[in-house]
Amino acid sequence: MTIDFSEYPFSSELSSEGHLIDSGIMSAIMDFIIKNQGTYEILEFKVGHTNDEVSRVKFKVFAKTQVELKKMCEGLHVLGSIPVIEENAILKSSEKDWVVPEDFYSTTNHATEVRVDGKWIKARNQRMDAVLVCGKKNAEWEIFCRKLRDVKAGDLIVCGFKGIRIQPEFKERDRDEFAFMNSDVSSERRVRVAVQKIARLIADKRQAGGKLGITAGPVVVHTGGAESLAKMIKDGYVDFLLSGNALAVHDIEQNLFKTSLGIDIESGEPVQDGHRNHMRAINTIFKYGSIKGAVDAGVLTQGIFHECTQAKVPFVLAGSIRDDGPLPEVITDMIKAQSAYFQQLSDCSIMIILSSMLHGIGVGNMLPGYVKTICVDINPAVVTKLADRGSHQTIGIVTDVGTFLASLYAELKSLEKK
Repeated sequence: MTIDFSEYPFSSELSSEGHLIDSGIMSAIMDFIIKNQGTYEILEFKVGHTNDEVSRVKFKVFAKTQVELKKMCEGLHVLGSIPVIEENAILKSSEKDWVVPEDFYSTTNHATEVRVDGKWIKARNQRMDAVLVCGKKNAEWEIFCRKLRDVKAGDLIVCGFKGIRIQPEFKERDRDEFAFMNSDVSSERRVRVAVQKIARLIADKRQAGGKLGITAGPVVVHTGGAESLAKMIKDGYVDFLLSGNALAVHDIEQNLFKTSLGIDIESGEPVQDGHRNHMRAINTIFKYGSIKGAVDAGVLTQGIFHECTQAKVPFVLAGSIRDDGPLPEVITDMIKAQSAYFQQLSDCSIMIILSSMLHGIGVGNMLPGYVKTICVDINPAVVTKLADRGSHQTIGIVTDVGTFLASLYAELKSLEKK
């Protein structure tokens, strides 16, 4: 069938480069154009000859109206396509603190570059839902991703889509390692193989100097995974821990009173007045001033936060409206808590999210798309929600988090012996 291009009077030439074929980018580009009632013509296509060599394509996109063309070009921008004729970014000054021009560019979690004075400059502190702020240091341009609340009057803000290019990450490219885990329901065999792959990934990243972060919810304690996570921290596998009040409270409750939510951890039976044990745990920590104070006093002698304190592994606890106490270390100012989370996420190589929808989605929003992110939860909807919020790099494992942690620790120790 021959396309009558006269029906599509508006057009724009775009280009894209990367692992276009094996990562599914080229298919995504073509599908997007067709779904938006447009059409395209491939002008040039150079295919990479090896797994490491990138492919390059130059194509023309056609639309029936100027509005449809603009919409398509903006959507294709998210897939890494930029105009063939390179233009500098449009910079506008912020009128006052926290306020940016109406046409500001909102960042994704993909690596982003901005063209200023004819040079492409990589944005720092990459994260989604931020603005791009430009400034000069020693006559050289610098670009930073900043939240609206961090914008000051007079800051130069990148606006529109001109002079901006992104490098989308597509997890399909990791099919040899992780594609088998992309189904909604993981069989026992799939989980076992997944644990082996993740253990190897952690070992390789550790050898290369990468950082492993853990974001965890209290389910880690309730499912019996706290002991394995504590061992991982003690043995140096974990570089930082992000969570909320509940994980710390129930970890401390378990190690002080041998209960979790008032349930005996050995027998699984309710303990008389056990419902108050988490409050007793909070009270004990306040008695000694902090978690570290209780550890130094010899009162808290084991558990996740005992090992964090002993190994000097940093942790950040963010508060919520539901918190009892909360513990002294919990940051109740959400802006400060978010900043503290982001500071720890700097240079993170691998993030494992363990049964925490609230904190998991928050962390996912702060991570660049190139950070390997693994979400372990018995509920497949948690992984879906992460992807829906833009964290497309997330690999999901649907299983019991306690079983997962025990298997992961055993596999890590097994690798050490090889």
